[in-house]
Amino acid sequence: MAGAKRKPYHHGDLFGALLAAAERLLRHGGIAELGMRAVAREVGVSHTAAQHHFGDMAGLLAELAAVGYRRLASALEATRDLAASERARRVALAKAYVDFARQNPALFALMFRHEMLDMRRPSLAQASGTALRALAGSLVGSAETVGELSRPSALRITAGWGFVHGLATLLVDKRLRGVLKATPMFDDPDDLVDAVLDATTLTQP
Repeated sequence: MAGAKRKPYHHGDLFGALLAAAERLLRHGGIAELGMRAVAREVGVSHTAAQHHFGDMAGLLAELAAVGYRRLASALEATRDLAASERARRVALAKAYVDFARQNPALFALMFRHEMLDMRRPSLAQASGTALRALAGSLVGSAETVGELSRPSALRITAGWGFVHGLATLLVDKRLRGVLKATPMFDDPDDLVDAVLDATTLTQP
């Protein structure tokens, strides 16, 4: 894909086009395929045009991870009013988190590669904070997440996040094959994870 001839870019949202190109490269080739020149070539603009928007590779990665966090936050917030009971709402939240990882495995992996990301960059800090508040708000109630958390709420958020993030990571990293080989009860990893989510309560520790 990166080597294909592209038409010159003339108009529109160049910043958005560069980010979309970066996500395509990430999805098809992983982080190894990402680079300022590769992204610029994908869109059909000069390397300096990409540099103008991101500054350097750290800036590009931060902005791309911010896209992921905003998308995750939207998915989590969309579950807020869907379920009638507290338990159903939390299960819906967990499924939304895992589904995001399932549908965006490369982007999900990048979002938690903190050794590659400068979390102090404003857009990334804001986006990741929004996603965490959406997660926390569904686990303990949005009112408390505005101020200081109580000990029980901090435990609930940490336990709930650890649970759903662990499941998502196991699924994305294809770590559940051993479990599947040991039981005929599930057709594939998605079936197994969905059954775990349906059985969970995400109650306070």
